[in-house]
Amino acid sequence: MTVLFYSIISVLLISLVSLVGVAAFFFKERVLNRILLFFISFSAGSLMGGAFFHLLPEVLDEGVRPLEIFVYVLVGFSLFFILEKFLRWRHCHDSDCAKHHHLGWMNLIGDGVHNLIDGLIVFSAFTLGPQLGVPVMVSIILHEVPQEFSDFGVLVYSGFSRLRALAYNLLSALASVLGVFIAYFLVGLDQSINDLLLPLAAGGFIYIAASDLIPELHKERKFFNSLVSFLFFLLALIFMFAIKFLLE
Repeated sequence: MTVLFYSIISVLLISLVSLVGVAAFFFKERVLNRILLFFISFSAGSLMGGAFFHLLPEVLDEGVRPLEIFVYVLVGFSLFFILEKFLRWRHCHDSDCAKHHHLGWMNLIGDGVHNLIDGLIVFSAFTLGPQLGVPVMVSIILHEVPQEFSDFGVLVYSGFSRLRALAYNLLSALASVLGVFIAYFLVGLDQSINDLLLPLAAGGFIYIAASDLIPELHKERKFFNSLVSFLFFLLALIFMFAIKFLLE
């Protein structure tokens, strides 16, 4: 019950991040873009660190064959590619993303699936203890912050009122709670399901960081901003590395 409790609290905290999108209306576009640039850098580093410092070492410690782990990582990477390709679940992080993506309902469906998977990942991580559950939760939260800015913009541009966009975005985020209960049921049937879920999650983290977030950083042409964003990326790696030892 403790694992279930921690997992639900974690996904509720993650779900509350869906409300940050409204803050986009209180910043000038230039300021917001700079904030997002550095947040995306930190998010990319935290996802990479979560995969390589936490998820993969934990599965290796469980005694799973390395080849089997790497196969599952690639399956996870491919799964997230399919989600993005066919569910129009995309990671656009510019403040004007809504100008390019106007399918509001499709956006909600794609994000709902994404959030459900987050719930699976969070519960699976907490079954091995807070030393894995907490950094996984932190990685997801850091990624969700810049993503929710664009999600909110997409919904408003698609015709949703601001209040309705916030409500539907929060509802989509709460799909993660369903993911927790699905994982609770699956792990209850077979504890070894974690040997599959954790490397799948690592593959997803690597995909999002390498395919979505880092390409966004390459759009920045100013040397100083690029240098600072890279330092934020390194800082996130150090942060995730430090968490590993602080929680053990």
